[in-house]
Parts: sequence; structure tokens; C-alpha cells
Amino acid sequence: MPMMTRDVLLEMELEEDDEEDGDIGNVPASKRPLMAPPTLPSSLALENLEQTNVSGFGSLKSQQDFRTPEFRKRQAYESNLICDGLQLEATRSLVDDKLVFVKVHAPWEVLCTYAEIMHIKLPLKPNDLKTRSSAFDNFNWFTKLLQVDESIIKPEQEFFTAPFEKNRMNDFYIQDRDTFFNPATRSRIVYFILSRIMYQVRDNVKKFGINKLVNSGIYKAAFPLHDCNFSTPSEDLSCPNERYLLYREWAHPRSIYKKQPLDLIRKYYGEKIGIYFAWLGYYTQMLLLAAIVGVACFLYGYFTEDNCTWSKEVCDPNIGGQIIMCPQCDDECPFWSLNVTCESSKKLCIFDSFGTLVFAVFMGVWVTLFLEFWKRRQAELEYEWDTVELQQEEQARPEYEARCTHVVINEITQEEERVPFTTWGKCIRVTLCASAVFFWILLIIASVIGIIVYRLSVFVIFSVNLRKISNGTDPIQKYVTPQMATSITASLISFIIIMILNTIYEKVAIMITNFELPRTQTDYENSLTMKMFLFQFVNYYSSCFYIAFFKGKFVGYPGDPVYWLGKYRNEECDPGGCLLELTTQLIIIMGGKAIWNNIQEVLLPWVMNVFGRCRTVSGAEKITPRWEQDYHLQPMGKLGLFYEYLEMIIQFGFVTLFVASFPLAPLLALVNNILEIRVDAWKLTTQYRRMVPEKAQDIGAWQPIMQGIAILAVVTNAMIIAFTSDMIPRLVYYWSFSIPPYGDHLDYSMEGYINISLSIFNTADFKSGVKENPYAGSKYDTCRYRDFRYPPGHPQEYKHNIYYWHVIAAKLAFIIVMEHIIYSVKFFISYTIPDVSKSTKSKIKREKYLTQKLLHENHLKDMTKNIGVIAEKMIGAVVDNNLRPKSD
Repeated sequence: MPMMTRDVLLEMELEEDDEEDGDIGNVPASKRPLMAPPTLPSSLALENLEQTNVSGFGSLKSQQDFRTPEFRKRQAYESNLICDGLQLEATRSLVDDKLVFVKVHAPWEVLCTYAEIMHIKLPLKPNDLKTRSSAFDNFNWFTKLLQVDESIIKPEQEFFTAPFEKNRMNDFYIQDRDTFFNPATRSRIVYFILSRIMYQVRDNVKKFGINKLVNSGIYKAAFPLHDCNFSTPSEDLSCPNERYLLYREWAHPRSIYKKQPLDLIRKYYGEKIGIYFAWLGYYTQMLLLAAIVGVACFLYGYFTEDNCTWSKEVCDPNIGGQIIMCPQCDDECPFWSLNVTCESSKKLCIFDSFGTLVFAVFMGVWVTLFLEFWKRRQAELEYEWDTVELQQEEQARPEYEARCTHVVINEITQEEERVPFTTWGKCIRVTLCASAVFFWILLIIASVIGIIVYRLSVFVIFSVNLRKISNGTDPIQKYVTPQMATSITASLISFIIIMILNTIYEKVAIMITNFELPRTQTDYENSLTMKMFLFQFVNYYSSCFYIAFFKGKFVGYPGDPVYWLGKYRNEECDPGGCLLELTTQLIIIMGGKAIWNNIQEVLLPWVMNVFGRCRTVSGAEKITPRWEQDYHLQPMGKLGLFYEYLEMIIQFGFVTLFVASFPLAPLLALVNNILEIRVDAWKLTTQYRRMVPEKAQDIGAWQPIMQGIAILAVVTNAMIIAFTSDMIPRLVYYWSFSIPPYGDHLDYSMEGYINISLSIFNTADFKSGVKENPYAGSKYDTCRYRDFRYPPGHPQEYKHNIYYWHVIAAKLAFIIVMEHIIYSVKFFISYTIPDVSKSTKSKIKREKYLTQKLLHENHLKDMTKNIGVIAEKMIGAVVDNNLRPKSD
């Protein structure tokens, strides 16, 4: 199958009466003329045409259609495109007579002109710097297994590049005009033109851009074309089917263990998609190390579970079976035996072990290594993909340019320039946007409070009913405690609410960002990124923060409980703490999110495409042209890769912020990401239309977001170990209170910890909302509760005892020491690892030198040569004048 060089396609839907009017769509495809202006500028040659197809441009209409405003806009828009040097060709759909495709062709001269306007860097000469040998070269046999087959996807040749200039075209490395501009660059140039061509002037306001025409329904779509079918190799070996190569060596499941062909991805889809997959691949590689350490810490907790003394005491019928716990709600909740939490205490021993502390410290260092080494990798890609100076060359968004009506004086140039609003107007917009963001964050917090109220109210029901239907040996009572049942149901409801609110936040964030009106596309995406992440941060993590740092912390004691909203008694943790509940929450949200996203990303586009193909005629895949096949694929959406990044950053937060409670989180993330790379590659190459290629210097605002998460993760993990787990109280007991003067053991021991961690309460001192004691006449005179307080009858009864203050001091000291150690290591690592490698710096300097030499010095030589020619002519003229005989 021959390779197609068309880049963007426009498509529209005709009205019902168009079939009778005999417009250009009824002419056979081979006889349809190019729509050209009466006079085409002589500088725009028609040969050597770079074809760029965009679905949505309309064809010429009948006289009746000339009266419609939609046609007038299309006619004006297409005429302006042609006057700008592009060429259009209309083709009627072979499947649906109401559809007309318009192919947009960009000649060589147009590409060169706009390459100079857009400051696109293009090859000067091949890179002559030698690559240094790596230590991994000794394992060449192993690395070849992970690399893509170079006989199929040939390595891209490296060039030194410079911003293109037409008057110095001879200085650039142009061997073939057809391949000098790669497909992504051609499509980007054409879309740049499409986004800035005017189609209407109303009330002295210019309206322009293909996006507005598509949004208003004048055109149905605008997108670049895939080169060929993804399942068919190219018959011409000199012109390979790049889509097929990407599918075979990147998207196919058999390539799941191979590295990604990043250069080909960048060449086919553009730098923005390339940098996303480069980051995702690097993140996945780093997760491998974190997953290995996490599994080792989990196995340590699993194999040392039998040595957990305090868990044995909970399960011992002579210890835990004899300890009667106080009711955890008013009026109806019964007394209960401690040993009903035996199974949960065993599971807690796996996650709440010394390995958890080691893993939390390791992850604090790991995240710094990941971010620092990614900066180096990103700097290499910036150089190799010519995006080092992207910010200086990025153009303003068409939406921004259309609103530039105010004239101001530039402080630097002292020249007039147009801006969309004044300084005062900008302040008002920023204030309104910040207020809107704050309001929606409060709305998310309100939903979290609703989940907390659900937990408080449902816990009473589970406490009463589960114990009524079970006896001491019932498996339900053994494995499903009221706390566990409440936690699981609340986590599921929280996950459902999170998924529902996500759809609302997208629209709200886009509306706020559009009102804010950022100047460039990078500014727009960064602004939208910050808003969406703030929404998602509160949405996904608020329930985890509640369980980790608030649940069970402010409950009072049975005689004086703390109430939410004056009605609901605050939740208590299990005797072993809330760490296991936090682990359950993480598993449900991470697992549910991964499953839901895969369903959305795989099944939804596949089902939509199957449904679309079923509506076409039988065998249409074989006879319909490429533009029609691509039209029936799913659009990627306005936000493009935004949600892909957001999905991974939310996962990054779970892996780092709460990893002290779940050391297997990196392993789950690793498995998910390995599949995520191939799923994203599969849907891009097979299920979605080709995206408009865009430049991207880095991963944008996601980089500082990850740095902020990394800093916060040190604090959260230290606080989880200190306040959520029972590690610090157990260590205080082991080193201080198990031996004299506080303890009775002759040597350090954990025996007796359960007894000292549970305080005693006199049932006669119960209080509730009713006047009488609801537990008066109970067969139990005392009960136990989780706290460190003096017993009844003590001069300071129910006040915090000395053990409590020892524990508080130890927790604060632990947080300070752990944070300072990890932050010191992070600072040292950041200081010692440069953001740009030495080899990359050498390449950048070499390129600047060549740019100066080839462009500027050659320009001076040309000027000197021209001056010499002029001087010779002047001297010759003078000599001729002197030799010419003078008349009388």
C-alpha cells in the first residue's frame, strides 16, 4: 500500500437539498478541480506539493446554498486559505452522500514561509559528536532484547539544527524536499494556518480559525490523516508505513517488554505526544526499583507476622477474649470482646512493621532520584527534539489574538502592542477565577463531609446488626467487623462520587480557564492543569487524609465523647489503629480507578468504532479512501493528553503520599503502567484519529506538581507512621515502659502492650443524649477503650497519663528527625546531580557554534563577495571611463 503524505483533513455534512443541486460533490473524484483563486501568486508553485488533509472543509454549493450564512463563511474561509497559498480539493464521501471531504495541500513555498514565521528548527548538518560508550555496552546481548528491531524501525539520524530562514536555504541540509519537513511538522504548519485564517468580519470584529468553524457546525471535524492502514505493511520499502511500524513495534502486546520507539513517535505524532510517552516510560522504569523494595518490605512483614506479640495477645482467648471493650456508639451498641478483631490485627502486622519505616524512608529518596534523573533525560530530549528555546518561539493562541483590543506601551520595547484587557481587568479576572476555584473546592469538601456523616450513621447500624446475627465463632464476626464493613462501603461510595464529580470538574475548569484567557497554548494548559489538579487532589485524597490524620484522633472517651454536628459521635479506630483502613481505602481507589480507566480507554472507543463501521456499507474498509476511514475513528478530544497525565499524576500521589500504609502500591502502579503504555499506544494507532502535532518543551505544569507532591510525601509518610500506625507507641513501650520503673519485665519485651494501650472506664459514668444511663444495670462494671488515660478512682481520673505524653513527645521527635534526614538527603542528591548532563551541554554548545558559523559567517562571506563584485564593477567603470576618448 503506498504511503500517503496528506496531513490534515476537513469534513462537512451537506443539507438535504444539496443532492439535487449538482455541486462539486457530484463530480467524479478524478475530475474535481482544485478550488483556486482567479490569480495565484507566482511565488507559490503548484509542483512538489505537500498534501495536507483536513476533514470539514465544504465544497462549492448551488445558488440556493449561496443564501445560507454557513456557506458564505465556508466560501470566505476557503478563499482566504487559497489566497494564503494553500490548495483545496473537494471529495464526496463514498459511504454517505451528505458528507464532503476537503483536502488541503500545502506547497513547498508555503511550508518554507511559515517555517520561518514559526521559527521551526530544521537540520543544518549531521551530528558529528561521538557518543560515549556506556557501562551497559558489556550487556549488549541483553539490551538488544529490549530494543526495537532496528531492521524494521531504523534509528533516526541526529542533526545540528537552527531556526529556518528562506534566504539562507542553501545552508540547510536539504536532500529531498519531500522528507525535509517531517509529517508532524507539515501538519503543524498547516494547522497553524487554518487556525488564523479569517472567515467573517462582524461589527469590526474579525472572526477566524478552524476551531470556531468546527464548534459552530460549519465543518464537522478537522484532523491530520494517518498514512496507511495500521495492519498492512507498505509495499514500497523506500516509503514505509509508519503507522504499521508503530503498531507492530510499539502498540502490539508482543512488544510489551520492549523499549518505545520515541523518535518515530515524535516524528509521527509530534513532540507533545512523544514527551508524554518518554516520561511515562521513564516513570515506569523507576517504579521497577520501588516495586522490588516494596515487595521485599511486604514479605518481611508477612514472614514476621508470627512474631507479632501484641497481635497474639489480641487473639489469645485468655487475654483478648477476656478484655471487654466499651460500646462505640450511644444507646444501642453492645459491649464487645477484643478478640473479634483478631483477623484484622494479624493483617495489620503485615503492613505495620519495621519494614514500613524503611520503605517510607526509601520512597522519600526514590522520588528525588526519579525527579532529578528525569530532568536530565528531559534535557536530552529538549536538545534532540529542538525544543530548548520553545518558549521564545511559541505563538499566541488565536483566541487570545482575537480579543486583543486594548493598546498599551511595552515597558521593554517602548512600542505599542495590543492586549485583551487592561491591568485592572486582568486583576478582576484573576480574582473571579480564584474565587470560582475556591468555591468548587469547598463543594468537594462538602461531599467528603457527607461521606463522613454516612460513616458515622452507618457504623451504628453495622455495630448493632452484625453482632445480633453472629455469635463468637461466626465467620462474619471473625472477618467482617463493624469498622471493616463501614470502611469498605464508604470507600466504594466515595469512589463512585469521585468518578461522578470528575465529569463536572472538567467543564468547570475549562470554563474558568477560557475566561482567564491565557496567551499561549502552553500557558493555557498549565493554567488548566493547576485547576484540575487542585480539584482532583481534594477529590481523590481527602478521604485518605481523613482516615490517616483525623479519624479516631478527636473522640474523647466513653464518658465524654466528641460529636460531629452536635449529633453524630465521632468514629473510633480499631485497637490496632486506622492503618489497615487506610490501606483498604487505597486498594479500592487505586484498583477501581485503574479498572475504570481501562474500561473507558479500551472498550469505549472500540465499541464506538465497531458501531460506526456497522453503519457503513459492507466491504467499505477495502474501497473507502484513507480520509473516510479516519473520519469514522474516534476524536482524541480537545484536552488531548491532559487526562492521561492527570491519571498518572494522581497515581504518583498515591504511590508517594500514602505509601507507608501500603508498600505494594508501587507494584500495582508498575503493572498498571506497563499496560497503560501499550493501551495508550494501541488506541492512538488503531482507534483514534491522528492528533494535530504540537511542540512541547517539557511535561509542563506537571513537573512542579510532582515536586510539590514529593515534598509533601515526606511529611505525610512521617505523620502516617507517627499518628496513624501504632509503631511509635509500641516502641515507647518496648524501650521505656516494659521495664522498671514503669514495667514489671526484667528485659525489654512487648508482652503486656495491649493491656497498657487500653484504658479502663467505669460503666456507671456513661453519658448520652438521654437523661438516664443507657447501660445502667449492665453485667459489666468496667470496659476498655483505646487511649492512654488514668483509670476511675485515680485523683486525675480520665486525664491523659504519663505514657500519653511520652508517646506524643516520641511522635513529634520522630517526625522532626525523619523529615530532616530525608530532606537533607534530597537536597544533597539535587545538588550533586546536574539537571543537564555534560554530553548534552557539549551538543548544545556545538550546535550554537555551528549555527553562528554556517549562518552568520556564510552570510558575511556572501556580503563580502557581493561587495567585491560591486567594487570590481565600479573600478571597471572608472577605468573604462578613463580610457574612453574625450570629445572636444
